[in-house]
Amino acid sequence: MSQNIYDNPGFFEGYAQLPRSQQGLAGAPEWPALQAMLPSLTGKRVLDLGCGYGWFCRAVREQGAAETVGIDLSAKMLARAAELTQDAGIHYRQGDLSRLELIGESFDLVYSSLALHYLPEVAPLFTQIHGALVAGGRFVFSVEHPIFTCPQPQGWLVDEEGRRSWPINGYQAEGKRVSNWLADGVIKYHRTLGTYLNALIAAGFEIRHVEDWGPTVEQIAANPALAEEAERPMLLLVSVQKPLA
Repeated sequence: MSQNIYDNPGFFEGYAQLPRSQQGLAGAPEWPALQAMLPSLTGKRVLDLGCGYGWFCRAVREQGAAETVGIDLSAKMLARAAELTQDAGIHYRQGDLSRLELIGESFDLVYSSLALHYLPEVAPLFTQIHGALVAGGRFVFSVEHPIFTCPQPQGWLVDEEGRRSWPINGYQAEGKRVSNWLADGVIKYHRTLGTYLNALIAAGFEIRHVEDWGPTVEQIAANPALAEEAERPMLLLVSVQKPLA
């Protein structure tokens, strides 16, 4: 089961102060790149996993989507989304993405922004998404980049003969990472780029686009704090498609 950190009062209040919380998609510098990866939305049925305040749900409806479903683990996030939404074509529901079942549901696009790195495993979810997409449907998502979720080595594992092997918390050491971001004890999961992509391939997807996102020169000029993200990628953006046949 995923940690429900967004219902932590301190975390929720801190998150509410972030630009992407106050400004919506306009406050997310990676949004133009993600938007370019989306298919035409006219008349389409869309699922947003980890929908948060519902910014994406409302945006795709404005772009012509017929119906949007937003799922989030946090009751506080869903309550805020409901406050901001006055649209009968948008439906919110609570759910744990690590246990999500989409049997009998059908979507043209599944989208997820900065949610999947909270899941202990992604392969079961990818299988559910593949099954729920129509032929030719797209799955577009962003996660914290594996280079970012992998901290500097804090030591080395040693075998029984005293030989040093791989570094503890190094890039190849996948698993739980605990940080103090907006609240103490925030749990995320590090996995390699290969693990993400191979899980998508095993689920039956075709890779369409992979981007080690970084800010443009213009974005850095407008917000110098983004210069750090040009030094090493903080976000990974991926677009995959369910085959037509």
